[in-house]
Amino acid sequence: MSTFLDHYAVTKAGNEALLRGDATAALEHFRRVTASGRAGAEAWMGQADACRALKDDGGAIAAVDRALAVDPRNFRALIAKADSYAAAGNARAASSYYAAGLRNAPTAPQRDPRLASELRRAQQMCEHYAHEYESFLHAKLAAAGFDSRRSSSRFAQSVDLMTGRKKLFLQQPSKYYFPELPQIQFYERSAFPWLDEVERHTDDIVAELEAIMTDEAAFQPYVERVVDRPRPEDDRLTNSRDWTALYLWKNGALVADNARRCPRTLEALAQAPLCRIQGRTPSILFSRLRPGARIPPHYGFINARLICHLPLIVPESCGFRVGNDVRAWEKGKTWVFDDTIEHEAWNDSKEMRVILLFEIWRPELSEEERALVSALIEAMSSFDTEQTAWNG
Repeated sequence: MSTFLDHYAVTKAGNEALLRGDATAALEHFRRVTASGRAGAEAWMGQADACRALKDDGGAIAAVDRALAVDPRNFRALIAKADSYAAAGNARAASSYYAAGLRNAPTAPQRDPRLASELRRAQQMCEHYAHEYESFLHAKLAAAGFDSRRSSSRFAQSVDLMTGRKKLFLQQPSKYYFPELPQIQFYERSAFPWLDEVERHTDDIVAELEAIMTDEAAFQPYVERVVDRPRPEDDRLTNSRDWTALYLWKNGALVADNARRCPRTLEALAQAPLCRIQGRTPSILFSRLRPGARIPPHYGFINARLICHLPLIVPESCGFRVGNDVRAWEKGKTWVFDDTIEHEAWNDSKEMRVILLFEIWRPELSEEERALVSALIEAMSSFDTEQTAWNG
């Protein structure tokens, strides 16, 4: 016990000597601890600081290495090692150690001004090296003929992912995952030529929407409480009037009263490859988002389908994100996206935002696969009566 207290007291004395600027005395204290063979990373880093203050760079680096041998995840030691590589001009090694330092940063660095300063500096150095690396790669790629405006968009995205400019988002359906489907956030509009006919009916659809918008009772909360299920972790929108829906089809069943009031809307979707699963899909609805409302990031139910949005009433300051791709709605311009990739929406305007939302089969699925998926989901539904799904 006395040995432990002696180590603690001598290390404390060394730190106090550093604070008053007496690096020689500090080094003497720290060497007493490290010579014992039982020194922790703090004592070795104190010795490194003292050596650095005395312009003994070799001694400082040696002490940092001993600190990392004791504790490979020590934040200060990792940053000091990064600094040594940066001074030697080894950018790749330096950036690796700065990144490792950030991964192992203390949870509350603001409590120690020195640690907070080191954290900010490490972040700045990581950003500096990342920018240098990205610029170097783009210069080499440009010389090889790459032009982000005309070359493969998939390759351009791969570069953004590799350099950290974009985050990797993958399908994460809440209930059912069909393997080996492409990870596409927004699909190319040209892949769905039948959308021309849907968009041709935009004005008629808006007219039917405006006629029914005055009937507030026809809209219901999009996320409704399921009484025999636990409350979700994030239930900010449960039973909320911020995000409401007027269904023409809901969970695979026609909502007759609403459908009778919107015949042109349903006619516009006659050629759409609607995802039809008894008891589940399609859902066809007017999705309404109040001014100031936000739909938090979430995932859809099943990746065998895609979601279509036809914007109808879209004020400025409204937006939608799927993965890395952020877009603004434009009236009458449909987009198709994978809702099992993280997505969110917001309405920062002072007006209501309304879109027509409907579900279609993924084009990559064969007719046999669609039939089998339908059979499986119908079997799931017959066992599990849960009917809520987030579509965006």
